[in-house]
Amino acid sequence: MLKGKSLIEPMDLSLEELNEILCLADEIIENPTAYADACKGKILATLFYEPSTRTRLSFEAAMLRLGGNVMGFSSADTSSATKGESVADTIRTIACYADIVAMRHPKEGAPLVAAMKSNIPVINAGDGGHQHPTQTLSDLLTIKTLKGKLNDFTIGICGDLKFGRTVHSLIKALSRYENIKFILISPEELRVPEYIREEILIKKAIDYLEVERLEDIIQELDVLYMTRVQKERFFNEADYIRLKDSYILDSSKLEKAKEDMIIMHPLPRVNEISVEVDNDPRAAYFRQTKCGMYVRMALIMKLLGVE
Repeated sequence: MLKGKSLIEPMDLSLEELNEILCLADEIIENPTAYADACKGKILATLFYEPSTRTRLSFEAAMLRLGGNVMGFSSADTSSATKGESVADTIRTIACYADIVAMRHPKEGAPLVAAMKSNIPVINAGDGGHQHPTQTLSDLLTIKTLKGKLNDFTIGICGDLKFGRTVHSLIKALSRYENIKFILISPEELRVPEYIREEILIKKAIDYLEVERLEDIIQELDVLYMTRVQKERFFNEADYIRLKDSYILDSSKLEKAKEDMIIMHPLPRVNEISVEVDNDPRAAYFRQTKCGMYVRMALIMKLLGVE
């Protein structure tokens, strides 16, 4: 069903396809050696026009663990983009060498352009402030693994909700499951974009609340998804200073949280989660990173149509 398709945003996947990927990821976690040669002879090209640690290495680890090979670049500076080559021409060239592509690009829509010009599957590994669908797959697998379900829970998403592509993709994906309540925690300057509010939350009559302070609502949450609040996003420093400590999760804030709440973060973090939280059993962000590798293994297999 998914063979030969590209993945540009989470809504490209039907719920059935999404569940297929998550179920396969579960099977890989249970028995990784059974999949050690699944992509033998296949090549993944990683075209990363902007820096990445986790996402790029996660894709590479996923393909290597499936027995395949990897090639590509980790910066636009090391590609023919410096000579003015278009994304369309790059993807046509790469398609002569590889079987599947993972692309990260600072310009929104660049992976979509690549997919339209490519005769091999293209996976969007992040485009500007737009979408990050494989991070969303990682997030969904983490929630499913730790909570046992993808419905009937309250999730707080905290930090930069305006520019955070992981946030936009996650809201879109979770909006398809039943009885999800979103509590959106951010300064007014960094609220979720209007199109997410209008086209997803309001249009689908999804229960949501927008607040400024994490400590006011943390006790209601089953999942807390932290993101970075960046100083440069504020119009003046006084507002940043007034609000910045509200978005630092530490042990004192966790005292009011549920014992089985899970704490997630797409990483990298700066100071928005204190290192003292790392030893809390509710901290799931490094497990989330590992889930990302397994779910990318499943996605690669599905898009290549290998068993």
